[in-house]
Amino acid sequence: MTTLPELPNYGRTFSLMREGCIDEWQAYVGHPFVQGLRDGSLPQPAFLHYMIQDYVYLVHYARAWALGVVKAESPEEMRLCAATVDSLINHEFSLHIETCAAQGIDEQTVFNAKEDLETIAYTRYVLDSGLQGDFLDLILALAPCAFGYGEIGLLLKDANYVGHPYEKWIATYSGDKFQDVCVKVGHLVDLAIERRVGNEPTSSPRWSAMQARFTKAVELESAFWGMGLKAVK
Repeated sequence: MTTLPELPNYGRTFSLMREGCIDEWQAYVGHPFVQGLRDGSLPQPAFLHYMIQDYVYLVHYARAWALGVVKAESPEEMRLCAATVDSLINHEFSLHIETCAAQGIDEQTVFNAKEDLETIAYTRYVLDSGLQGDFLDLILALAPCAFGYGEIGLLLKDANYVGHPYEKWIATYSGDKFQDVCVKVGHLVDLAIERRVGNEPTSSPRWSAMQARFTKAVELESAFWGMGLKAVK
């Protein structure tokens, strides 16, 4: 059985779904790309390629969270989705813009970058989940990105990462601001589950489909890391 690190406090649903795809989750948070971020051995060209594609991904991701406002069924759901859009556009984007600017690549160039197949596959899966499904389908496709980066940030956090080649990335995802986003997303997922399937979600006829949607997004996250590594092969 795969052993995972201590469970971050991102809510009940996260705990259940993480356990429900334990091998896929470990492949995501323990990916060789992540290990390269941890020890600084990740080649800079791989990191830059990933950051450009991740900016493109985040553009679609923000649009999907905005779709959550449309799909929401309560004011609280609307507010939490809108707050996440704000966090993405006005905070997380800046990490990517600054990283690329340091390499002489301006934001408009990054915005217009050609999408890799892995980027297309993941972003369209998330958007399709929301367009064809309900609010819960959308949120379950969106959540693994926030939860996974939050957990990875905590795994990589170290008092000695100052001066590390990927210091800003680690500081962003281990920092209080992003961790607060993860907690709020966890609260939103729990609210959405309770509203639509009740307090015992694993007993719902819908549970297997819900777990499958979450798991597929986790698998697409792993493929996204792999896309970054392919840039140096």
